[in-house]
Amino acid sequence: MSEVFSSNSEAVLQRMVDAPTERDAPLENIEELYQIKKTCDFINLNNFKKVALQFPDVLLLDSVAITNALERNTEAKLFILGDTSYGSCCVDEVAAEHVEADCIVHYGSTCLSATRRLPLMYVFQRRTVDLEKCAAAFRDLYPDTQSRVLVMYDVNYSHVIDDLLALLKPQYSNVVTSTLLLDANSQTPLERTDSSDQEGAEVIRQFGRRFVLESGFGLADYGVFFIGQEGATLRNLMMTWNRCSFTSFDPSTATGRAESAGVNRALMKRYYAIERAKDAGVVGILVGTLGVADYLGIIQQLKTTLQQAGKKSYMFAMGKLNVAKLANFLEIDIFVLVACPENSLLDSNEFYKPVVTPFEMEVACNPNRKWSQDYVTDFRHLLPGGQSHVPLASERELGAETDVSLITGALRHLSFDGRPSPGSSSVVLRNQMLTVANTNSAGALRTTPLTPLRPCDSLHGGEESNRGRLSECGVYYFLSDQRKARLNNEARTWPSR
Repeated sequence: MSEVFSSNSEAVLQRMVDAPTERDAPLENIEELYQIKKTCDFINLNNFKKVALQFPDVLLLDSVAITNALERNTEAKLFILGDTSYGSCCVDEVAAEHVEADCIVHYGSTCLSATRRLPLMYVFQRRTVDLEKCAAAFRDLYPDTQSRVLVMYDVNYSHVIDDLLALLKPQYSNVVTSTLLLDANSQTPLERTDSSDQEGAEVIRQFGRRFVLESGFGLADYGVFFIGQEGATLRNLMMTWNRCSFTSFDPSTATGRAESAGVNRALMKRYYAIERAKDAGVVGILVGTLGVADYLGIIQQLKTTLQQAGKKSYMFAMGKLNVAKLANFLEIDIFVLVACPENSLLDSNEFYKPVVTPFEMEVACNPNRKWSQDYVTDFRHLLPGGQSHVPLASERELGAETDVSLITGALRHLSFDGRPSPGSSSVVLRNQMLTVANTNSAGALRTTPLTPLRPCDSLHGGEESNRGRLSECGVYYFLSDQRKARLNNEARTWPSR
């Protein structure tokens, strides 16, 4: 079988973790760099017995030293979570619950997405910054001392912001800095923020950050100066606040530059994906998180939106995404990824079918939501009560409205379909590594009403025994109603498992 649609099983067994071989700091600085005392106080004061320590790949080299330091100062049983189910920026509550952990300590970069299940503490990496070079780069990028500038940063540089502000404030009186919505003492997420906001000022709380703009001015009146490497955090901010001009300072190279040149091009690519979503008839909902709050709410809202638009939807939960996994499902026209804001903007150039965000799918399926410069990456804002929520169009509002595809030129009919889609169901790929594609199944989801049957190790009984081998791949069976009825009758005689 061609490896275009399949991962080599030998390669999976021999794969090595791409972790650094050199530490960012010597072992004697572990106590300060990873806030060992503050972490032990968090564990001991709350009397936690089992603690999950979540590390990204880049910090696995220090995980043993950190665990040993914590064990010397606490009696809790510690578990290292070395491989996350989804993105390393998200808190992996599912993996922590597997060991019945009482809390999670998350190390390294994070998207600061809200969680609900377990107590949480963040420990950032506290990377070094040459403040003099950073301030010099700021002055070069903003020669006008009256410029209104918002200073944003990667969480690993949060400890240097006050010192940087002390260098800039004497000259730049209109500089505003963001603060993380975390408790200053315990580094745990804040449930409520302070109410000491300036009267008339605009207060923005987004992506786990808070900042206050001068009265009479909006975010579009400010430039954004970002401290950190180019990556998911900067890309998320630029797409969301695309009316602002962005500059950045990379502490690893000590250089600053303008960043806004490619934003319009990126938005054009996302709009092309929206047009593909409008043309799609079968949509796959990819569950890219099990820890971000309200992910079930947005999945249900997507199902309702797709049903009203007359599209069939299937739900997939397959962990970290790759080309081979999604190539298994040739029947799907387009995928929509439910994930944290930083992982939602997936570059789908290598994938066989486009991958869009919940916001983009709503633009495609809900006539009440129009495409504009307001781009939403946080799906929680799309839910009822969210700052970007738009109700679905009613049958009367839709009427007999038609649209023309900008890709195919075909006429599209935007009709209200209030009936449940007979093909809607869920497909779950259990095995994280095995990716078998069946190229002969194209169109099956469109032509046959299918119903999911529980996964099993093999099917027993008569002529169906040879048809159960696919379940060894961890894929849910999809059978016609007639065959499912026959198997259910036979299942009553199967031994219990």
